[in-house]
Amino acid sequence: MANHKSSLKRIRQTEVRNLRNRYYGKTMRNAVRKLRATTDKDEAQKMYPEVQKLLDKLAKKRIIHKNKAANLKSKLCAHIAKL
Repeated sequence: MANHKSSLKRIRQTEVRNLRNRYYGKTMRNAVRKLRATTDKDEAQKMYPEVQKLLDKLAKKRIIHKNKAANLKSKLCAHIAKL
């Protein structure tokens, strides 16, 4: 166990951030999964801007890498175009 007050606080902050990042990561994966499962083109086009916004926010906060966000957006656009 940590001895310094600052290291105890750092542990608390890290736990909160880990929980928050896990939540956002799971939310993002579910949104991508839901969009990929969609077979209706109109519905997919309505969902895409929201998913894109979420990916950009997570990349900005460095929860996911910016290239991963770009790759996911590209793959989702290709999926929508195939429908």
